Amino acid sequence: MVEKRRPQSIEAQGRTSHEAIKIALKELGVARNMVNIEILSEENKGLFGMNGAKPARVKVSLKKR
Repeated sequence: MVEKRRPQSIEAQGRTSHEAIKIALKELGVARNMVNIEILSEENKGLFGMNGAKPARVKVSLKKR
C-alpha cells in the first residue's frame, strides 16, 4: 500500500490574499495555526476594473513540529 504524503508547502492564488490563503489551507487540509504564510504578491486590480488585474499569490508552509 502506497502512503500518500502531504506536501510541505503550496503556492496558491486568488482574487485576494485572504482567498488565496483559504484555497491553500483547503488544499493542505490543515488549520491556519498550523502553517506559516508568506504573501508573494497582493492582488492588483486593472484600471477601472478592466483587464490587467493580477491575482494575489501566497505561499503556505507547514510549521515544523
